[in-house]
Amino acid sequence: MAVWYCSVGGNQYGPVSEEELRRWVAQGRVRPYDYVWTEGMTQWATVASLPQFASQAGPPPMGDSMVGAPPLPGTGGQTPNDVITSQAREALRGRWGLPIAFCLLLALLEQGISFVPWVGGLALMILIGALTLGEIVFFLTFVRGGQTQLGMMFHGFQNFGNALGAVLLVGLLVLAWTLLAALPGGIVAIIIGAMANARAGEAAAAIVALLFAVLPAMIASIYAQLTYSQTLYVLADSRSCGIMEAINASKQLMAGHRTKLFCLGLRYFAWALLCVLTLGIGFLWLGPYMQAGYARFYDDLKLPAAPLAAPAIQAPEAPLNPPAML
Repeated sequence: MAVWYCSVGGNQYGPVSEEELRRWVAQGRVRPYDYVWTEGMTQWATVASLPQFASQAGPPPMGDSMVGAPPLPGTGGQTPNDVITSQAREALRGRWGLPIAFCLLLALLEQGISFVPWVGGLALMILIGALTLGEIVFFLTFVRGGQTQLGMMFHGFQNFGNALGAVLLVGLLVLAWTLLAALPGGIVAIIIGAMANARAGEAAAAIVALLFAVLPAMIASIYAQLTYSQTLYVLADSRSCGIMEAINASKQLMAGHRTKLFCLGLRYFAWALLCVLTLGIGFLWLGPYMQAGYARFYDDLKLPAAPLAAPAIQAPEAPLNPPAML
């Protein structure tokens, strides 16, 4: 007889019989968007996606996620980048039209805002957080198989304050990392430049500044951007999450995965160079491809695809307000 595991609220329960799991579903202890797994399945699946449980599940809980679909199971960041990009292409297969239109309209909107006389740059800086959050909501929903629409472009304004605050704070943190890394090298460059003879002084100072200041600053800036790269993704998945909570969650998610994300970015950079040869037309496809890949990368940082060591059998607690039964 098959035994089942379930993941509820970040906790794993099982092994239990299918009959017992059906009972938990009927009682609202395991909800439609919670995940279940049994031997023979390649990855976790939602209760609502399995016919043997869906008929007993109540309506999906609203929760506080801005994304219109539950997270896909991941591997804790162990999936190779070539598989990540393959999964992104598979999600886009036969469905390129709406993502292309979304990216194109969003780019035109941002360009239009930036061209507003006098205040365009400032306005874009204020709005970019909400617009980027909307883009993330769209592509997370898309790769998770949910229903997407162009109006998701403005979903980020539902959490405008946190989006703006997160973008500004992350920008300040990246700047701080950059300046701290550049400071020692800058001091060394000044000292060596002062010690050089008058003729060769300028050239020597420039070379030393590049080696001891600019390069460390660039490395620190990239490192910081990778560290905080998942902040808006976390906000998209939890509307009630605070700015610092999202930043700290990004740091935890990216621990040990910065190099992997950097290499994923290099893949897209190589494609971007090829797109230049198409007079920019290729960017229509590259934009959705990149965003779908980054969304899948974020999801892969989470749940493992199969249970770890089986815990003792314990029923998840019943919700305070169980969903209505079908």
